[in-house]
Amino acid sequence: MKVLVTGGAGYIGSVVATRLLEEGHDVTVLDDLSTGHADAVPEGARFVEGRVHDAAGDLMGEGFDGVVHLAASSVVAESVEHPEKYEENNVVGSRLLLGAMAKAGVARIVFSSTAAVYGEPESVPIAEDAPCRPVNPYGASKLAVDRSLAEASARDGLAAVSLRYFNVAGAYAGRGERHRTETHLIPLALEAALGRRDELTVYGDDYDTPDGTCVRDYIHVADLAQAHLSALEGAQAGRHQVFNLGNGNGYSVREVLGAVESVTGKSLPVRLGARRAGDPARLVASAALAREVLGWRPERTSLEEMVGDAWQFVQARTA
Repeated sequence: MKVLVTGGAGYIGSVVATRLLEEGHDVTVLDDLSTGHADAVPEGARFVEGRVHDAAGDLMGEGFDGVVHLAASSVVAESVEHPEKYEENNVVGSRLLLGAMAKAGVARIVFSSTAAVYGEPESVPIAEDAPCRPVNPYGASKLAVDRSLAEASARDGLAAVSLRYFNVAGAYAGRGERHRTETHLIPLALEAALGRRDELTVYGDDYDTPDGTCVRDYIHVADLAQAHLSALEGAQAGRHQVFNLGNGNGYSVREVLGAVESVTGKSLPVRLGARRAGDPARLVASAALAREVLGWRPERTSLEEMVGDAWQFVQARTA
């Protein structure tokens, strides 16, 4: 297949592009490098620097068989402060992309959605039919695109799949997590292990969980990338399918920090802080539908393996 990967210079996008190339696909990466890195684009992929909005020009007319759409603004706190940015980048950009696809006859798309569309869940594990009640503009923007995909599938016969991620970790083929503004627990803890952070804050230890700290579902980035390949192959004309992606097992904040200390051999400087508003006690995915329909199941389920791969990536970049 000839595939366009938007956001393919980012953490997840670069791994997806790498796996597509490994499977023999022809890959073009579109990324404006606002959060991605040019050196993350895998060798063998064509790179086009630009926004998703630019795909409405000549690019989409190049005869792509499908699109993997990962380009987006994705920092929750920033979305609260600047919701207009998330409307423009995530919603408007995606709708322009869909319009360009329809005009060019590109009839297959896999979209990077998020568990944030669910907001605070009524029960866990979370299945795809759970109510969608996002509590921030980031989650709302992703849900708006999900709905646009459903409309395009019904109207134009688009084969569309939305993959709702939970927490992503690990590294693959020399590509890992390196955000300019880091907000994720594992890379923050690894920075602390390297002595780049004076302390880590655990936000609340009085939740209704085994050790009192929040529990989250972690998935290895390589498993996540494989789900995109399976979804691209399995997308069906005239249908919008939604799949949650996770391990189905949750790890607490303290368990994650313990895994980081075990892997790195470093003691982390941790302090206890107050709960953050809107932080649910447990967010764990039911990935049963992805197993049943896509034949996908995560293979790298050990927290130590995810942390270990991320640690190797960080060490390689500091060597």
